[in-house]
Amino acid sequence: MTSSTIGASVGNAALPAARAVFDAINSKDLSCLDDAVTSDFVDHGSPFPLPPGPDGYRQILTYVTRVLAIRYELMDEFATEDRIVIRAVAHGVAVAPVHGAEFAGRPYAMPTVHIYRTEDDRLAEHWGVRDELGVLQQIGALPAPVPPV
Repeated sequence: MTSSTIGASVGNAALPAARAVFDAINSKDLSCLDDAVTSDFVDHGSPFPLPPGPDGYRQILTYVTRVLAIRYELMDEFATEDRIVIRAVAHGVAVAPVHGAEFAGRPYAMPTVHIYRTEDDRLAEHWGVRDELGVLQQIGALPAPVPPV
């Protein structure tokens, strides 16, 4: 499913901005960020500290696109007056600097949930929930749990 095939939500003018962010990641063209996020935007899901605003978001998304080479498949979205939630699957391939040289090249699919707080037609904050443990299991870095008998 792509962002253009997901059912539309009502009541939030920033929904096109949220969709544009995922399209930007998938195309590796982050030029939309200046228009999609507020000047004081904060990404609470970043693994490292970022400056606020489009420049900070561009830093983490550059890491996501250039180092991790993630591509998102959007599954669900819904919106309220000041929140947008998107459930997506991040498709990637393990890379040595992040996952270890012995696991590099192994594909994975990571379920994610993205929550945005919005202001007017822009994104103001982001929280991301990622199944990173599942990625480590998929690439063989950790064993999958065994159910009790």
